[in-house]
Amino acid sequence: MNSALSFPHFISISSVTPLPSPRTISPRCCNFIPSQDMEAKPTQGLYPLHRCKTIHLVRHAQGVHNVEGEKNRDAYLSEDLFDAHLTPLGWQQVDNLRKHVKASGISNRIELVVVSPLLRTLQTAVGTFGGEGYTDGVDAPQLMKAGAGESDRPAISSLNRPPFIAVESCREHLGVHPCDRRNSISKYRELFPAIDFSLVETDEDVLWKPEIREEDKDLAARGVEFMNWLSTRKEKEIAVVTHSGFLYHTLNSFGNDCDPAVKSEISSHFANCELRSVVLVDKCMNGSDPPVTNYPGKIPSGEDLPSDVADEK
Repeated sequence: MNSALSFPHFISISSVTPLPSPRTISPRCCNFIPSQDMEAKPTQGLYPLHRCKTIHLVRHAQGVHNVEGEKNRDAYLSEDLFDAHLTPLGWQQVDNLRKHVKASGISNRIELVVVSPLLRTLQTAVGTFGGEGYTDGVDAPQLMKAGAGESDRPAISSLNRPPFIAVESCREHLGVHPCDRRNSISKYRELFPAIDFSLVETDEDVLWKPEIREEDKDLAARGVEFMNWLSTRKEKEIAVVTHSGFLYHTLNSFGNDCDPAVKSEISSHFANCELRSVVLVDKCMNGSDPPVTNYPGKIPSGEDLPSDVADEK
């Protein structure tokens, strides 16, 4: 596996608070301090900062398929749910998530939005991370045209927003369910002019098969490859708008070296329009960005033999 997901852990030690005794701390505790006769085994992860990215993972808001599927699971086989769009409640969920990402500062830090090329994820992505209402005459293309996908929404501008790019490798389970079959890219380009669809290789959906449902293990492998691809991107803070099954099976490939509670924070099922922020660590040199905060030291140059090295001699 070429990358790992972990959550940042910060330890604050007050200058007036004594360190707890090793005998009083459970080895499960992240601040565990070994006694002299024990081998030090850190329970944190420590990685170079320039090998890390912040990824904001979002499941799409409520779609019409979620409503019909909860009434009757056989509805997922209905052609009426082809490329399911958001419900009015789903758009309310998008509005609330948009308020959250703006209030938390996430919206201004995002450098790239990666989105699965299905209608419900495209709507969620532009509604959450897009600009304000589109104004004629402004030199910025529309992220979404008015009324796109049977919505009552006005056009959404791309003004002062990060790039949006559609990527097929973060799609939902492929096959059988018509709600997971996408429309043509030419149709999406009409509805979402400012989204970059250049990484989608075919106009029509050739990945979805009516009789074959993608296996969980294959979806997980696809998800890990997607994470590897993210690790090669130059952007340091990225939003990914995708699907429940993709998130669940992909994220369950990670966190196996963590406490079960931490793994659950990573990989439990997402609610509609839920956002979780994680750290993606490049452990295998997938990316090539040099560190920007490191400082080489020894300027000007001088003798600097450390005492521990002297002890070794």
